[in-house]
This record gives sequence, C-alpha cells and structure tokens, in this order.
Amino acid sequence: MSKVIFTENAPAAIGPYSQAIASGNLLFASGQIPINPKTGAVEAEDIKGQTKQVCENIVAVLTEAGTSIEKVIKTTCFLKNMSDFAAFNEVYAEYFTGKPARSCVAVKELPKDVLVEIETITELA
Repeated sequence: MSKVIFTENAPAAIGPYSQAIASGNLLFASGQIPINPKTGAVEAEDIKGQTKQVCENIVAVLTEAGTSIEKVIKTTCFLKNMSDFAAFNEVYAEYFTGKPARSCVAVKELPKDVLVEIETITELA
C-alpha cells in the first residue's frame, strides 16, 4: 500500500502529482525545482543557489517521510545547461555525501525556466 507524502516545507506540486509516494520500503520523490516554499518564488539566479534550494526542498520532503538524505539510493538530475555541471556538482556533493547512484542530463527546458531539477529514490527502513 502506498502513502502520499506532503509537507509545507517544500513547494507544493504545480501539477497533478504528489511531492512523494512511499511504497514498501522506498520513497519515490517527484523532481524538486528551486522554489522557496515560504515565498513561492524562484529566488536564486545562479546554478549554485538554485541547487542549494532544490536540495533543501528534498531534505524537507524526506524529513516529512521519516527518512533522510543519507538514505537516498538514486537521483536523477536535470540541468538546463551542461556548462553548469561542475558548479552543480560542488553543491550536490555537500548534500549527497553517500554518493547515491545518479543520472544527470541536460534538458532543453525546465518548469519556471529554472536551471536544475532533482528527483530521488530513497530507502525508508
């Protein structure tokens, strides 16, 4: 049986989806973009600031689900510009210290014209 996860400490879904779904011993989190949940706005303009906000949003969702960023086993990362890869990795490495499996691709466009989006699969138990 699955359970919908929602927290006000991360941006609400901007479409017909959930922030995350817990199923069995795994949490499947939708992609987070760099929206500040307190203001509802994208405040950071550079890749480092946007990546930090995305990671903080991920932490909030994982905390609500009763898990942590240390238990992330897979991330999928979307960058608007692959030229941001090195700067993105600097911030990413500060949060994902367990070095989960990862895919990172450049995409033509992201919601709200942001520079980065990250989705996660995390262990619950």
